[in-house]
Amino acid sequence: MFSSQHLKEISSGVLFVAIFATAATYISTLNFIKQLGFSPLVIGIVLGIFYANTLHNRTPKAWQSGITFSAKKILRFAIVLYGFRITFQEIMSVGTEGFLVSLIMLTTTLLIGTFAGIKLFKMDRDTSILTASGASVCGAAAVLATEPVLKAQEYKSAIAVSMVVLFGTTSMFLYPIMYEGFIKDAVGYFHMTPKEFGIYVGGSIHEVAQVVAVPASIPHTSAEMAHSAVIVKMTRVMLIAPMLIVLGLILSYSSNESNNRAKLVIPWFAVYFVLVAAFNSLHIIQQNIVGYINSFDTFLLTMAMTALGMGTIFSKFKDVGASSFYTALTMFIWLVVGGFIVTKLICS
Repeated sequence: MFSSQHLKEISSGVLFVAIFATAATYISTLNFIKQLGFSPLVIGIVLGIFYANTLHNRTPKAWQSGITFSAKKILRFAIVLYGFRITFQEIMSVGTEGFLVSLIMLTTTLLIGTFAGIKLFKMDRDTSILTASGASVCGAAAVLATEPVLKAQEYKSAIAVSMVVLFGTTSMFLYPIMYEGFIKDAVGYFHMTPKEFGIYVGGSIHEVAQVVAVPASIPHTSAEMAHSAVIVKMTRVMLIAPMLIVLGLILSYSSNESNNRAKLVIPWFAVYFVLVAAFNSLHIIQQNIVGYINSFDTFLLTMAMTALGMGTIFSKFKDVGASSFYTALTMFIWLVVGGFIVTKLICS
């Protein structure tokens, strides 16, 4: 049981994080920021990192327990609520093609990123997997969901998120240029229909917000393109649950601990995430209420990202070097080139 003093310390820390998250939410509504496609989550971690490297030593140390609570407990609850953004019917609406593209791109990107990080660029295991999960699933939210399974340090998650922001933002500007430049009017293999391009976008761009921004920035975008992009992306989000369960199993059986049996790590919050998505598919709750839940969930995720940033001190990055950049670049090239090839092979 928590003592009253400990509860007070946690509450103070959570409130402190909530104030930062509120500021991040407000900043995200500014037109300039909205045009760049930066979500409150990304802004939250930037504010948190700023605090960690400037004001960290000027605030009560007792608040740290509340900051940690936000980065761990609130995070898991927020991931569970993320299931209200998905329905099984939406996933079915893009058919087998969209599901296969999502599954193949998630699996291959995760494997390529992990292998490149550990074997080619000599990065530590946790940072490699976190960076790969962010690129392969749903950006910052996937990094947050994977971090407790790995029990990784906060600054490693921050490195992964920074790579998601860098290459996800690059994708957001690159894809419209690609479509308008040669995909729309191309002939033969390089031509894509609006639905195919939507599947390509949803299957290969990092963040949900970035996926939404791409069709919106293309003149005369068809509704089919935007719909396909979002649903395929949300299918990738749905796949985070089995990915984390499989990852937990792999970590359990590959553990180097001295125990005869390594403890099985099952991310129950990922299981609950699927159950919530299944419940949401029944359409029992009115859509306006679901909208409020999703807005609240975004705020909780922003709090978790902010708290993550608050544990990120630049001095911890000195041993990472350029390896995280090269790992993320390798995955980015695969997402752009490999994603195009996979989409064409499946949709043709």
